[in-house]
Amino acid sequence: MSSRRSILIKYNLLYLVLIAIGVFFICKIIYFQFFYDKELIDNALKTTKVYASIEPKRGDIYSSDGKLLVTSIAYYEVGMDPNSDAITQKIFDENLDSLSLCLSQLLPDKTKQQYRNELIRARDSGSRYYRFSFNLSYTDFKKMSNFPLLRKGRLKGGFIYQKTYRRENLFGELAKRTLGTQPTDRAKGVGLEDFYNEELKGVEGHTINERIAGNLWMPIEDAQYIEPKDGLDLIATINIELQDIVETALIKQLTKYEASFGTAVVMDVKTGKVLAIANKELNSNGEYVEKTNHAVAYAIDPGSTFKLVSAIIALEDGYIKPDDIIDTGDGSEKISYKTVKDTKKGGYGEISFQRAIEVSSNVAIAKVVYENYKLQPLKFYKGIERLNLTEPLGVSIKGEAKPTVNIPYQGTWSGISLVQMSMGYELQITPLQILAFYNAIANNGKFVKPLFAEALADKGKIVKYFEPEVLNEQICSPKTLSQVQKMLVGVVEEGTARNIKSENYQIAGKTGTAQMNYGRDSLQRGYHASFVGYFPADNPEFSCIVSIYEPKNAYYGGSVSAPVFKEIADKIYSLSPKYYKSSAEEELAYSLPSVKKGCKQETSNVFKWLNYEVDIKDVNQTKWITGVYKGDDIVKLNPVSFSDNTKVPDVRNMGLKDAVVILEDCGLSTQVVGRGRIYRQVPEAGSDLRKGDKIILYLCE
Repeated sequence: MSSRRSILIKYNLLYLVLIAIGVFFICKIIYFQFFYDKELIDNALKTTKVYASIEPKRGDIYSSDGKLLVTSIAYYEVGMDPNSDAITQKIFDENLDSLSLCLSQLLPDKTKQQYRNELIRARDSGSRYYRFSFNLSYTDFKKMSNFPLLRKGRLKGGFIYQKTYRRENLFGELAKRTLGTQPTDRAKGVGLEDFYNEELKGVEGHTINERIAGNLWMPIEDAQYIEPKDGLDLIATINIELQDIVETALIKQLTKYEASFGTAVVMDVKTGKVLAIANKELNSNGEYVEKTNHAVAYAIDPGSTFKLVSAIIALEDGYIKPDDIIDTGDGSEKISYKTVKDTKKGGYGEISFQRAIEVSSNVAIAKVVYENYKLQPLKFYKGIERLNLTEPLGVSIKGEAKPTVNIPYQGTWSGISLVQMSMGYELQITPLQILAFYNAIANNGKFVKPLFAEALADKGKIVKYFEPEVLNEQICSPKTLSQVQKMLVGVVEEGTARNIKSENYQIAGKTGTAQMNYGRDSLQRGYHASFVGYFPADNPEFSCIVSIYEPKNAYYGGSVSAPVFKEIADKIYSLSPKYYKSSAEEELAYSLPSVKKGCKQETSNVFKWLNYEVDIKDVNQTKWITGVYKGDDIVKLNPVSFSDNTKVPDVRNMGLKDAVVILEDCGLSTQVVGRGRIYRQVPEAGSDLRKGDKIILYLCE
């Protein structure tokens, strides 16, 4: 009995302890809910001043030809403290109507009366902050700074503002992934924006902020202030004109063959500067957009473009010469444990090694490599290594894929690996790395790292140049180099890419066709079509690779990718004054002055001074004109109207002075890139006009 009582007492004591603990926690919850939080809030509200950072302006990114590609545009959150100590009721009443009128004209989403009523309510309620706008452009901000009352500043006029920056790519999708995005607290950056983030981001400034309402803080005007240091500008190697050419040609071919994605890159042979790089893939809306930098981040079996690697290794080791004859039979031969086939029905029979490269014979290449390296496959692998194809390039774009090359007697190595590798399988290499290798062939054996940035600048002054970096001074002997250069010319002149042979200049290159996911059923296999080479072949200046993935209804590199290469090369060739001159156009340019859009009076004076008769009968009522020649010595001036205040005017082909006058009359601000006449404007003519917007004018001589 005593034992039962003892147990009951223990249970009762435990029960009481649990009740006590429960009461304790309930009291704690009540305290935190109703008293502690209030104490924190009260203490926080007592804190009226804090040390705050000031965002610097992030550096701009320019193209190699001086065009602004990426910039940070300032936007302002603006408002007013209607109960500022310096604003007496008399001052408030005296300025209320005029301020309301100005606000309604600049920000027409509210009427003058609405602004008036809201300002009155804000003052009567004791509010310390009435917001006008949270997204005001710099031009409109400057206008607002001169409004009644606000022009007195923060303390005397209650004018409150905060500046923020918004990053904008001025050319939209052009080289979007390569230019990239800056890293944030929430996301990783990509491209040049990420790689050069430390240089671009600048240094924060500091000031003291004062609480004016709720969680709203504003800088104290007379407080200690440390000026932020703006970021450095980056000059990229991208040439915007070439970039446009490359993207246009690539998208056209991707669309034609309904391909999944594709990439095209153009490099300067001597320096390795990447002049253009396009990466396009099909999205769910049926549009080709730039989402992934496939040229840098996507390693894949290169296929037949790798046959040149096999050729160089065999030539360097002395196992073959260009005129040696190889028997390819009927185009199908079992080599090791694999049946290797050529694309030509019936095969090529006996052909030279030179011809084997020109026609891209699988049988010939596989036989040469297997017969000479089957007992020493590591020697073949070392040859690949000497050509800088087993390690990443180390370019200034994060996320570069590492090449994967099968190493003899390791991992997945098998009895057919040597055969597969000779033809560009069982190894994965990025398009950029393949291009860099072919660029070395064009550059007399010197292997240079692809370069994406030319320099860093501070307010227009260059502070650092990025010099070309040589990864390998000589990838092979001059003799071998000369031999393979001849082979690459033969591919275009008489081989698998003869469809892109040019009458004006010579192209050297190699086609490539590779099966993607070649282990799958044949009906499910996709193909990777490519062409890589350089031009002009006799004095190479540009190298280029075009890779198109999973095209429909065709898959050979010669028919799918080579035409894109040709279109790009033709346009680059035609743009270069070194190679292309229109003598007729040049003579005309010297014999007749150009008649562009401009001021009527100034144009008339020029032509009268040149002893030309000027017909002005149709332009008496207008200031702006353009002109046409009616005869040898007669110029007729026609009117040009800029009266539509809802659309951005077309100021292309105008002089800068006249264009600025017209744009400012429309309430637009301007930014100028280059010198000469205007050949491009952003936003384009005819776009919706918003007063205060910035128009970027691109000029050329």
